[in-house]
Amino acid sequence: MRLGTYNILTMGTKAKKAHRARYEAAKGASENEIKLPQKRFYRQRAHANPFSDHHLLYPSSPDQMDWSTHYPDYLDTEETTLSFTRPRQLRKDVDIVDIGCGFGGLTVALAPKLPDSLILGLEIRAQVAAYVTDRIRALRAQNPGGLYQNAACLRANTMRFLPNFFRKAQLSKIFICFPDPHFKARKHKARIVSTTLNSEYAFVLKPGGIVYTITDVEDLHLWMVQHLEAHPLFERVSKEDEAADECVEIMSTETEESKKVSRNKGNKYIALFRRLENPPW
Repeated sequence: MRLGTYNILTMGTKAKKAHRARYEAAKGASENEIKLPQKRFYRQRAHANPFSDHHLLYPSSPDQMDWSTHYPDYLDTEETTLSFTRPRQLRKDVDIVDIGCGFGGLTVALAPKLPDSLILGLEIRAQVAAYVTDRIRALRAQNPGGLYQNAACLRANTMRFLPNFFRKAQLSKIFICFPDPHFKARKHKARIVSTTLNSEYAFVLKPGGIVYTITDVEDLHLWMVQHLEAHPLFERVSKEDEAADECVEIMSTETEESKKVSRNKGNKYIALFRRLENPPW
């Protein structure tokens, strides 16, 4: 199944009304004025149940994923064997993923800092994913010449379909920023870091790749550290290497949640984990 941009036909009634409001607001602006989207037109609940059926579209395998609509500037123009059964290919693969990207603060901030990487935000909430997509589209129009062409957003459920989008050892970085803490013990199975999910992260990460985690909830931080340290394919990055990584500073300051924590003078708990080489058979 080929997947393209967000399809209005899959929207519910409320989403269609919001989409119409956004369209009318954009139509009222002058033709030469490109505005960033406004969050008030993208109302959405704070959390979504990852175990619910959200009527998501996903490819049967990574080779069936059509990235051409998300990164049009990176289409492989030298591709000679076009096929109706295989999507158009890119010159490079997506290699950085922001899981639960929210309103896209980190995805957007990383794009100009890492211009040689394709960065993808993954978000399960329909309206929030639509906001990030519109935000990136507006930033591309405001900055002609290549900026933000390497950033995109996709509505997806990471807990269920991550290997459908990415091949083995494809990614170099995975960001997990301020995930839902799911405080109740019976909800811990919905936490985005777990024994099972860590094996999926190890599958899609290349050896030497990094998982970045940050939260303002100490209990969740200890949970993520405990589960990632217990996995045989991850080791914690030293504090020295952590301090030298420019992505840590961006992660700590550019997301909407990190800004909120800073305004409230809260604590931020950070831990990085490196994907180890596969052990010999």
